Amino acid sequence: MSHSDTQMIYLASKSPRRQELLNQIGIQFTVLDVPAQDTANSDMVDETVLTNENAADYVNRLSRNKADCAWQFLISRDVAKYPVLTADTTVVLDNLILGKPQDREEACEMMKRLSGKTHQVLTSVAIKNDEFFSQALQTSCVTFAKLTSEMIEAYIDTSEPYDKAGGYGIQGLAGKFIKHIEGSYSGIMGLPLYETSELLKKAGIAIP
Repeated sequence: MSHSDTQMIYLASKSPRRQELLNQIGIQFTVLDVPAQDTANSDMVDETVLTNENAADYVNRLSRNKADCAWQFLISRDVAKYPVLTADTTVVLDNLILGKPQDREEACEMMKRLSGKTHQVLTSVAIKNDEFFSQALQTSCVTFAKLTSEMIEAYIDTSEPYDKAGGYGIQGLAGKFIKHIEGSYSGIMGLPLYETSELLKKAGIAIP
């Protein structure tokens, strides 16, 4: 079937921000935790940027591969087969993709790069079931204030930078650094609600 008989979906993401955003628009979902060792091909969710791959292609590839991976995991289990929703977010500055900082030094370097500049946040959302796949890409622009070294040091002393693309979270402590945004606040958080709602409608999920 191309459309779902149910209003339930699986969210294949551990991100508490994406869970909050789905709750915000009244979507019923179950978090699908796909253990790395259970994926048929671990390379499917390899987050390495390919040679000459631009940010849009990169983030679309990751959300599509996450959806494929989650669906394969789902059909290997004796559970209800609801549509799977996945997303991937990346931060781009001057055509350079900024991933999640691996350590304090990298987090500091990212903050210095972002200081006083406008960067792009791209989030790709994908939804998949047995006969249906669709995805959408949302891009927003974020302008940071000039950051002093003291501001950067205080920020990277917290745990916030280390699990987020670009080394910051707009909904957290870094909110005070952001002078201007153009686009989707929820997209910058990791799940653009308008695009997500449209994808869910395509998959036959009624939006409250």
